[in-house]
Amino acid sequence: MTERPLVSLGDLTWDVLAKPDTLLLPGGDSTGRIELSGGGSAANLAVWARRAGAARPVHFVGKIGQDRFGELAVAELQAEGVAADVIESAEHPTGVILGLIDRRGQRAMLTGQGADWELLPGELPAEVLRRAGHLHLTAWSLFRDPPRAAALHAAQLARAGGATLSLDPGSFQMIQSMGREVFLRILDRLPMNVLFPNDDEARAMSGRGDRGDAMDWFRTRFPDALIVMKLDEDGVLIEGPAQARVQVPATNDRAVDATGAGDAFGGAFLTGWLAHGDAVRAAQLAVQVGGWVVSRFGARPPTDEDLLTRIATHGAGAA
Repeated sequence: MTERPLVSLGDLTWDVLAKPDTLLLPGGDSTGRIELSGGGSAANLAVWARRAGAARPVHFVGKIGQDRFGELAVAELQAEGVAADVIESAEHPTGVILGLIDRRGQRAMLTGQGADWELLPGELPAEVLRRAGHLHLTAWSLFRDPPRAAALHAAQLARAGGATLSLDPGSFQMIQSMGREVFLRILDRLPMNVLFPNDDEARAMSGRGDRGDAMDWFRTRFPDALIVMKLDEDGVLIEGPAQARVQVPATNDRAVDATGAGDAFGGAFLTGWLAHGDAVRAAQLAVQVGGWVVSRFGARPPTDEDLLTRIATHGAGAA
């Protein structure tokens, strides 16, 4: 019997990533590296769940424009083995994200709000969500309404069918802009099983400056959730109802571009965790995949033997 799908709902965009060779100056010109590809946090996670060896079907649910960027983004998902359950909008274009990458590999993102921000509850593929074994959301679907009502309704449909639920908080700046308490009240409506904050998001949500104190806060505020705190070069800190606090170290990969590394981490983690339920093993796979991504350019670099070896060594099927 085929396992119930992993469904990732949210943003599917067209990404424009630029890494200048020199500092950008007003009125000046520079050379650099530019890449165009399908992107969006939720879509990236779906791709990386498939690449990391997910045995179950992987679906993406979202909204695109009736334009060439949308066609290309969907075609890239399908080429990765992800089922694309998309709604097409004649009123709104496919979203575009500009990512500027500095010499340390850190990125600043400028998000053009497109069709993915206009998803409505009545447009959801209800049967796909009812059949889901797991639903992943990103906070980009919660920062405004729409698409907030659609994301919350999707969670209701999936949970009613017995699915587990995960969330990536998405952006510490957006949390701060919305207001911490407002954001937390929205999260209180989502019975999460896994929460994936990074270091900055953990500080913004908890109001704590120390990582250990932030984890203490998360365990009190979300007592039923497994907290998977991404700490960049310091690896990942994990704690949950049935998981003692453990820190899994990062790899020694040199950072080239951090774009999509968190999404790759999340997709790999869910692949392992849903297969065997061992959070530490899942994190060991996830840091390997995330480290590989951050050492290359773009959110979905072409796979190579190094990546395949990491997945074979640390993946769900490894001894």
